[in-house]
Amino acid sequence: MRSIRHLLSALIGALFFTAAVLAAAAPASAHDAAESSSPAQGSTVATPPEKVSVTFNRDPLALGSQFQVKDAAGTNWAEGPVEIVDNVASQKLRPGAPAGEFTVVWRVVSSDSHPIEGTFTFTATVAAPGSGATGSTPGSSAGSSTTAAGVPTAGTAQPGTTTAPEPAPDASEPFPWSLVLFAGTALGILVALGVLAKRNLKSTDDGADDAAGEQ
Repeated sequence: MRSIRHLLSALIGALFFTAAVLAAAAPASAHDAAESSSPAQGSTVATPPEKVSVTFNRDPLALGSQFQVKDAAGTNWAEGPVEIVDNVASQKLRPGAPAGEFTVVWRVVSSDSHPIEGTFTFTATVAAPGSGATGSTPGSSAGSSTTAAGVPTAGTAQPGTTTAPEPAPDASEPFPWSLVLFAGTALGILVALGVLAKRNLKSTDDGADDAAGEQ
């Protein structure tokens, strides 16, 4: 009976240990994710910005990073390599971008070497200087250029206000296989301990029957 109590104590201890390991592993297994973008998703800016950027919860790797900044006609205005400073990945734009909607498609390698990607859009009210197009976006009037000048540029808040970061959509994260591995290991330990306890209990019962028969 003493050995059975020892096995039961070991079983309970293994259960608590597995729960603690899974709880500790859950935050660590979460992969990098985008927290915000500049310009923000769906925002309107005065003119196409000099660069666009995505801010992550951890520092991404510089290897294999890509940005595309396409206008409504499908022209890519990204110029030069992606710049990564701490947890911010930035992409410069060529001068002369037109007014209208832009779609940013990004792809980076996270700090744990998993590729993550996503998209966001923004709209420029007036074309960038040097584009040769001075008109505003479709549906706007000539007098709207004065109002557009008051629209904050990418990453700039209105005086006296604070903008909350908006999550960049479509940021995919790989499946947390480490949690599956921990869960499988814990299940194997529990099954093994249960089998041992059952065998020990059977041996104890057989020994008790033998002792009773001898009496």
